[in-house]
Amino acid sequence: MKEKIIIIGAGPAGLFAAIHAAGIDNEVIVLEKNAEPGKKLLISGSGQCNLTHSGDVEDLLNHYGEAERFLLGPLYSFSNRDLLNFFRERGLEFITTSEGKVFPSSFEARDILDVLLKEADNQDIEIKYKTPVKDVEFIEEDNNFLIDSAKNQYRADLVVLATGGKSYQNTGSTGDGYRLAAKFCHEIIEPKPALVPVYINNYQFKELTGISLDNVTISLWRGGSLVKKWQGDLLFTHRGLSGPGILNYSRYINNGDLIKLRLVDFKNEARLDQRLIDLIEKKGQSLFKNLIKKLGIPERLGLKLIKLASIPKNKQAAQLSKNERKKIGELLYGLPLKVEKRGSFQEAMVTAGGISLEEINPGTMESELRPGLFAVGELLNVDGDTGGYNLQFAFSSGYLAGQEINQRTN
Repeated sequence: MKEKIIIIGAGPAGLFAAIHAAGIDNEVIVLEKNAEPGKKLLISGSGQCNLTHSGDVEDLLNHYGEAERFLLGPLYSFSNRDLLNFFRERGLEFITTSEGKVFPSSFEARDILDVLLKEADNQDIEIKYKTPVKDVEFIEEDNNFLIDSAKNQYRADLVVLATGGKSYQNTGSTGDGYRLAAKFCHEIIEPKPALVPVYINNYQFKELTGISLDNVTISLWRGGSLVKKWQGDLLFTHRGLSGPGILNYSRYINNGDLIKLRLVDFKNEARLDQRLIDLIEKKGQSLFKNLIKKLGIPERLGLKLIKLASIPKNKQAAQLSKNERKKIGELLYGLPLKVEKRGSFQEAMVTAGGISLEEINPGTMESELRPGLFAVGELLNVDGDTGGYNLQFAFSSGYLAGQEINQRTN
């Protein structure tokens, strides 16, 4: 007798789970709420689809926040190289940028989706569109799952939740899977937007929009205490901060936190102050606004800092008072910016939070609380950095769930 497997969600994680779950003794059905599959996949990387990141698995593991230990199972079981080989065997080639980002050579996300759909068709996988799932329950006396959709009811021996998180909600990712998982007593870590810019209270840098800084030291403060410190590239926007140095760490940032930017490469403020003194002694007749560029500060940013320090633009360096020098040094070494709010789910590239990893087997993606129930992709409490890491996890987790189902039922 054929086993019936229901996959809820036709994104990359769901389609990949379906493809690898299929077999001669399985009937695989994918239920998708939208009228078409892979809506979020099609807009990934601005439609170019940054599929994964190059490098060793050990390097990839460092790009998922606190989820590194859990990711050992999925990423070693199905690595970035395995993912690329899957698509290469089906006719796609790839381009790797100098930053290690991997794109299909066509830079078309549609090509990735087309391969998945063709493979699903080859495996006789049925995809039912416009079929949002309202409820899932396990019927003990029948020893199977009952799935209640807007159109029909389905029975299944095994179920995979692949509904995504809450980012880009206009693609259908509205958090449905959290409600379904919670019915089986799964703990849901509060979902929040990740890979988002931050908006700054009383922002005074609008005229610097578009200026980027490389490898800035960024520190995060909460209640007067240091929470975290890191380095990354930074972008000034019309309302706040973005760039990888903010996006990748937005998972840690809360509304009301204080961000400090070290704009110069000195180990402490004393060394910075001595450098300022040396420059003033050598170039005392120069305007200070020109001298500050010697520290590697973009001109427009330097002028803004001078204004914040209440230093006249036409002031010579030798005329700078000790207090003025101290003030500009403080801004250079730790420019304070208070977070008004993080970007919304509509801006988020991924969702932080979701199903607790403690309740999912990292070797199979099966629920520890309800045997036969699997969860994959963004629905879990895994959010990677920008650069292809989230799609890699979607495919790796989908592969693991599909392989476990296939081995168990064939």
